[in-house]
Amino acid sequence: MARYDVLDHELVPEHVVLDDDEVEELLERYDIKKTDLPKIGRLDAAVKELDAEPGDVLKIVRESWTTDEAIAYRIVVDE
Repeated sequence: MARYDVLDHELVPEHVVLDDDEVEELLERYDIKKTDLPKIGRLDAAVKELDAEPGDVLKIVRESWTTDEAIAYRIVVDE
């Protein structure tokens, strides 16, 4: 049976794992700590597809009717 990539589905927004420099820039820009970010479980289908680990920070880019795109950040956690 063929393996399905959930990230290819039209209703799943773009998910990107940030590198350490991007995370540091994000935290400085908003004057926050990693633990202040909203959480996403490591068993989430998109997280599993990206092979993201607890502690990784994801950038999620959704289409928006009002601003073209809406960007959210999440930290991967054990559930």
